[in-house]
Amino acid sequence: MYTRVHSGRLYQQIVEQIERRVLNGDIRHGDRLPTERELAEQFGVSRTAVREAMKALAQKGLIQVRPGRGTFVIDGTSQAMRHSLSLMMMLGQADAIGSLVEVREILEPEIAARAALRATDADIATLRDAVAAMDATLDDPDMFIAADHAFHRTLAEGTQNLIILNLIDSIVNLLQEQRKRISLVRGGIERGQYHHKQILEAVVRRDPGAAREAMLAHLHQIRADSASAAQHY
Repeated sequence: MYTRVHSGRLYQQIVEQIERRVLNGDIRHGDRLPTERELAEQFGVSRTAVREAMKALAQKGLIQVRPGRGTFVIDGTSQAMRHSLSLMMMLGQADAIGSLVEVREILEPEIAARAALRATDADIATLRDAVAAMDATLDDPDMFIAADHAFHRTLAEGTQNLIILNLIDSIVNLLQEQRKRISLVRGGIERGQYHHKQILEAVVRRDPGAAREAMLAHLHQIRADSASAAQHY
């Protein structure tokens, strides 16, 4: 139940109360909020104030209005981060791809190591499927890239850490562009696939040190192939 709000920016007080309830776990991803009329009665405000609050929450990626069904709490974290990062890159980072590789070198070796320790049998099965899909699509860059993304995302899922998964999801558009560029480099796809198999083998053996080293070797390959690809742009 919400508390009635008084004076000041009414819609902002509504936003703060709903955000607090999301953070506290009182309302969760997938929950439907009360109707606009019901919220207005609970907060003791006009429906206009509620409407403004809903707009603000939607812009923050916390809710989604589904016509005919209602307003639902969503997890818009990775979507909001993705838009912000893509915009930042478009606005002129001189070495956007190099910066992306550096971020991956910081994050992904530890992701692989933790996945080796924590991945479920289902995660490992998905990793195997992704590697098999890449083997079958070495001559189809678009399909290979889709399976490549699935492989790295599954590693993030295998850490059992939702924040890590959101971080990886937030750079998916940037990774897509990087992978497209590498696909233009002679042997780039095949080199990447070699490293994917080394990473998978280490995860299957539950060897975090080997997984870390295999991922680092993969990222060194990506850095080199990204530099070669840059010559074509």
